[in-house]
This record gives sequence, structure tokens and C-alpha cells, in this order.
Amino acid sequence: MKKFVLAVGLLSLAGTALAAGKPCEELKSEIAAKIDANGASGYSLEIVEKGADADGKVVGTCEAGTKEIVYKRG
Repeated sequence: MKKFVLAVGLLSLAGTALAAGKPCEELKSEIAAKIDANGASGYSLEIVEKGADADGKVVGTCEAGTKEIVYKRG
């Protein structure tokens, strides 16, 4: 029974950590690494508030969905 309670407690902590979302700078660098690995150049990634009017394509969300990462070419 103690193991079950401990497991439930650990899972609830893990769930809240995942719900918090990834920090934007960390996600931005991961996305940039993937884009660079595909050989792309001449682009920029910008962190903006969710729903902000930004020219470009949203390629990720971070900080519990409150911000977006926007890809711009050129």
C-alpha cells in the first residue's frame, strides 16, 4: 500500500512538471538544431505571446501554452 501511495504521489508531481511546459529558450534551441540539421539557413525564430500578430509560421508552443515560437524565412 505504501508503494502505491508513493507511486501516485510521484506521478502527480511528474504530471504537474509536464503541464508547466518547456521553457521557451530551451525549445527554441531544440527547434533551431532540427532546422539546422535539415540544412536550412536564412531564417529566424522569435518567441511571441500566444495569439500575437506575428508574420511567420508557428512551430512550437512553450511555457504552458502562453507563448509561441514563430519561424520566419529570410
